Amino acid sequence: MTREIEEESVKKWQRNWTQTTEGSKTKEYFPNVEERLKMKINLTQNFTAIVTGHGKTKAYLHRFKIIEELTCPCGTAEQATDHVIFECETLTS
Repeated sequence: MTREIEEESVKKWQRNWTQTTEGSKTKEYFPNVEERLKMKINLTQNFTAIVTGHGKTKAYLHRFKIIEELTCPCGTAEQATDHVIFECETLTS
């Protein structure tokens, strides 16, 4: 019985997660609730800031008119969350 309740809860959570307009940046990284629950992730302040789109990237700071320059220090693109995670050569080398 407990397993059935858990499975139904995850299905309900997924329906709500899919339908909400909130958390769009986080949903890009974790579209599937069940798969996310299987992951072992060390939740830190920096990790949470990045996957929620609130990491202190140049794109984020520019959005609030704190800085003018958007180019990543690697010089290849705008320093946005996806660039930092997937593309930045400075962080992957």
